[in-house]
Amino acid sequence: MSSLIFVQLLLLLGLRVIDTTTETWKHCTDLVPLDLLSFVLEKDTSKLVPGVDMRQAGGVRGVHLSSPHTSMSFPSSQLLVDCNLFPTEFSIVVTLKVTRIALKRNEYIFTISNEEHGGIILGLRFSRKCLHFLFKGQGGAVEHWVFRGTRLADNLWHTLVLTVNGQHVKLTVDCSSPLQMPFPLDLNIQGSRFHIGSRGRWKGLFSGLLRQLVLVPGSDATHQICPSSNPQLSALSVPPLLLDLPVTERKEGGHIAPYETEQRVSVGLERPCSQLLQGQLWFNPLRKGLYLCDGTLWTPVLEDHKRLDYVLEHQVLTTSSETFLSIPQVFQIPGIGLMAAMAHRSTVSGSAVYLWTDTGFQLYQNFTTQKALAWRHFTMGKKIFLVVSNSGEGPDKHTNKESEMDFSVIYKWSKRRKRFVHFQTLQTHCARDWEAFKINQQTYLAVANHRLGDSNHTIDSVIYKWNRLTKSFEVHQRLPTSGAYDWEFFTVGPYHFLVVANAFDGVTTSVDSVIYVWVNGNFLVFQKIKTFCATDWEMFKIGSRVFLVVANGHRLQGNGPSRYAINSTIYELDMIGQLFVRFQDIVTYSAVDWEFFSLGEEHFLVVANSFNGESYSLNSILYRWQGYEGFVPVHWLPTIGCSDWEFFSSQGESYLIYSSAKVPLSKVFKLKTY
Repeated sequence: MSSLIFVQLLLLLGLRVIDTTTETWKHCTDLVPLDLLSFVLEKDTSKLVPGVDMRQAGGVRGVHLSSPHTSMSFPSSQLLVDCNLFPTEFSIVVTLKVTRIALKRNEYIFTISNEEHGGIILGLRFSRKCLHFLFKGQGGAVEHWVFRGTRLADNLWHTLVLTVNGQHVKLTVDCSSPLQMPFPLDLNIQGSRFHIGSRGRWKGLFSGLLRQLVLVPGSDATHQICPSSNPQLSALSVPPLLLDLPVTERKEGGHIAPYETEQRVSVGLERPCSQLLQGQLWFNPLRKGLYLCDGTLWTPVLEDHKRLDYVLEHQVLTTSSETFLSIPQVFQIPGIGLMAAMAHRSTVSGSAVYLWTDTGFQLYQNFTTQKALAWRHFTMGKKIFLVVSNSGEGPDKHTNKESEMDFSVIYKWSKRRKRFVHFQTLQTHCARDWEAFKINQQTYLAVANHRLGDSNHTIDSVIYKWNRLTKSFEVHQRLPTSGAYDWEFFTVGPYHFLVVANAFDGVTTSVDSVIYVWVNGNFLVFQKIKTFCATDWEMFKIGSRVFLVVANGHRLQGNGPSRYAINSTIYELDMIGQLFVRFQDIVTYSAVDWEFFSLGEEHFLVVANSFNGESYSLNSILYRWQGYEGFVPVHWLPTIGCSDWEFFSSQGESYLIYSSAKVPLSKVFKLKTY
């Protein structure tokens, strides 16, 4: 948030701005609570500011400072607008957690200092057993009063309220009985600067977790947060970034899962594990293992394993042709078994459905298709359907040119014939994807129309609705898209969303992909996100957190060269801000698909890397969820022109299947879970 925007916000809230030409010394009065932590964290909502990382302890999030970075400081005039003297009455609300510090060490929670010489005007710091309130005295020297016996460095969350009211200063810790002492003077803050978690220097840098830091002018904030059912975490204003629902502390074999601890990782030779080191992580570079101290022993968290002990090639499935950007839809037919539908490029051999057997997938049924791009499986009641997207009907008989009339086909499963039979034909335009979903017990199909002819990419994609009277799908809504590649439908609470992957507008691949929300029977724009030849969206949930990951294909602007090694991005839904914000960037190589899956308590993403600018033979990568660290690479899987991944399970075993857009084969990998 810029200072100009913040000033405008203060004016909109009706706050008084004083004319300094008529009154020289002004107290800052009539101000609303000022969330200092949000002010520095939300300068760019897409990422954390430099020198800051987010950690979790006891299921509660806080920020940790790794350096006294300038991003965590700002001129006082940006918040305390057009006034020279600090408020005569104010409160400071802080929620923090400190593991332990040296006996004689002091750390700063925040300071206001002179920008010219760095002298402290006002500040709050603590030691192992005391809290220190610092201020510039009447003679210019810094005075500090000590609240003894606070004992904040005990590895627990605490909420403090420091209140200056009249001629006294009062400290309340976790809504307990306050400590009080006198406070005598006005503070001149002209030319001063706020520092969060430091005094602008390395010495005294705050080492704990900070969750809340609010300045409340003209008020005793104790009455606003106390009494509280959870006094250690009483909240007046917590940054939205830290407001995610807490992750329940799960214990596996009596040990807290590693991503739920906030401890630093030590590296080097082994040292004894003791109660003092409980919860500490240690990386052994010789064993290439990560270990957690349980108070007695180092227990393995991650150890280096041979890859074939984890992911095994199970089957090489030879197909009739390349499966160009196909989604191998894996689904179950009652009484028949597990099936996979694959869209093949060849118009001669068509596409096929394969049946899972003891030896792998075997051909079950052929379909006549025209440069098929994707299948989608869906059900209505007990009825089972498949819809295929055809991207061409072949040359026109009169002009010998490629026809602009494409027809995608819906097939219905026949229990009597034990085959899929033709059900309905829908006109599409180089359809890249179908998405099936239900809202209020109504069934919908969304088609991603990629282009009309060879060059017109800015066309409508269509949402169809099932008409129970005519027993057919009919047009419900048209949405403008730009080279659409993929639709993804998902639900969060009572809200229904549909996101489109827009790839190309005829000039550039740098286009907005759009998230729509269902309102009164139609989809309306919820949020636009800049993407680069977006080919796929995947929504997934981890606990109460909601994520979207996009596969970015390449960057292209006009006649310039294409860049294939680019970031694909994971976004997380900010429940408070009601928008998706950037969570993690991952370098991919012309990515065309993401697949999310879980094995037990672990969560994974696998990307389909298809081209690096020189070769189609390259590794697609399997990533594992590591909590705050996000997703980290754990396995590299050799692929050729990989176009899609699909996860499935059969008889207690887990598998991944990928299809190739460059060679007529698909591969099945078996995931060993022991």
